[in-house]
Amino acid sequence: MPSLRLGSIAPNFQAETTLGSIDFHQWLDNSWAILFSHPDDFTPVCTTELGEVSKLAPEFQKRNVKVIGLSANDINSHDKWIKDINELSKTTLKFPIIGDKDRKVATEYDMLDALDPTNVDAKGIPFTVRTVFVIDPKRVIRLKIEYPASTGRHFTEILRVIDSLQIGDKYRVTTPVNWQKGEKVIIHPSVQGEEVAKLFPEHEVVKPYLRFAPYPGEA
Repeated sequence: MPSLRLGSIAPNFQAETTLGSIDFHQWLDNSWAILFSHPDDFTPVCTTELGEVSKLAPEFQKRNVKVIGLSANDINSHDKWIKDINELSKTTLKFPIIGDKDRKVATEYDMLDALDPTNVDAKGIPFTVRTVFVIDPKRVIRLKIEYPASTGRHFTEILRVIDSLQIGDKYRVTTPVNWQKGEKVIIHPSVQGEEVAKLFPEHEVVKPYLRFAPYPGEA
């Protein structure tokens, strides 16, 4: 199966989660989504990540982003793990976590750690790598990041990317290095001629290929 790339349609699947059964495409329901995977329950780095994502729930909600986790264990194990997560992070985790003990979803999303023969369960089935997918309301994959097991994910950076994608879709702009929401943006190369002044009356031409404009939305 070929690797999923940016621009691919996120595969649909049916799965059991800590909040009940879902059909993934129906669950998306015109929202943005983050799907992020974990190799195993009760792992130290992932425990801190899930707690942080839970605490960031209001930020995701403001951006119309649904969050769903995945771990290579069953739902009963997830439920026990969530108690630890809530205790350690002083939070109440409310988003679903997929039970993927048989790795069906991980296989569909090309998340199995096939290159490390030691990263397997008792049955010899590879665990998932720690992947983040950002999926838009059209079910298109817009971001894919894979992290090493040793490094916790930076979810405020993922929020920053979502801000960039959403404002880019709405206003035909891109964002420069280290950009933060509210800062100036770059006019997309497809905007040319009279459209430039019409859409961005206060723009600044630094080079013919680099044109800045004030942030067009609400910061």
